[in-house]
Amino acid sequence: MILKIAAVQDRDLLMKMRDGLSTLNWRDGRETAGAVARGVKRNEQAVMNDTAGAQMRDAIVPIISENPVVKAAARPRRISAPMIARTGPRGYYGAHVDNALMGTGDARLRSDISFTLFLSEPDEYDGGELVVHTAGMTQSIKGEAGELVLYPSTSIHEVRPVTRGSRVVCVGWIESLIRDPSQREMLFDLENLRATLRANLQTDAAELITLDKTIANLLRMWAQA
Repeated sequence: MILKIAAVQDRDLLMKMRDGLSTLNWRDGRETAGAVARGVKRNEQAVMNDTAGAQMRDAIVPIISENPVVKAAARPRRISAPMIARTGPRGYYGAHVDNALMGTGDARLRSDISFTLFLSEPDEYDGGELVVHTAGMTQSIKGEAGELVLYPSTSIHEVRPVTRGSRVVCVGWIESLIRDPSQREMLFDLENLRATLRANLQTDAAELITLDKTIANLLRMWAQA
């Protein structure tokens, strides 16, 4: 499942985040890539462990972790520390698959879902589309600033070469409580159904209570807490 979410709708917050990009320090993106990905990666990544990087990280983490659609669609068990990538002219990230395990020590997680939060407006650069290849389908995505895209970490994906301007995004990974993507999708469908019913039925309606029970019991069956 590939899902687009309007994650940052507060324009003041978005502008503050975009302004903060000018304070970041940058390094070669190949320094954080695996052995295979290093050969197809040509971008820069922000230093996230200095003061400016930590401030940006602290602003982004709740945008991901507290988003109700992310919670319903991804069922996060753990979310990686966000990274910010900048791709300028002639930069790209060729076709690759994300590592199955990300991070080290206590921060290590299984990458079930990848996310990209767009921080540049699409008219600020040419090229740079996020392309996700799944079975029988290829999807090209160039999001608005503040838009978050979730996509399977199991997929082959790439960032097409940038020919003008600068593409800046935040990327990271989610380890889900629900390991099976088809089960996550079913639960997401049920959550959307529950939201619709709540808008049209009394809170004690039998249909809602039954749906609440079904979602809870499926979570008991499938969740890996």
